[in-house]
Amino acid sequence: MERQRLDKWLWHARVVRTRSDAAALVASGHVRVNGARQTAPGHAVKFEDVLTVALDRSVRVLRVVGFAERRGDAKVARTLYQELKVELPGGG
Repeated sequence: MERQRLDKWLWHARVVRTRSDAAALVASGHVRVNGARQTAPGHAVKFEDVLTVALDRSVRVLRVVGFAERRGDAKVARTLYQELKVELPGGG
């Protein structure tokens, strides 16, 4: 598998609880792919894409390093991405 729908990948990676939550998160403009805001849940993500996800009061930056056919447990989900550090403006 070389590509996967953005909402499906977010769900498989356990960033959100349900696929409909993933679709809503994307549709509301809270997800960027390689710096570009995405509003289409069906947007295809590929290996090495960097996702910036605004969740509640936090921001997660994830590099796509894998795909899954089915949603697995948290241990499997963790193999789908590499968490990147968030650099805040002004040091911090």
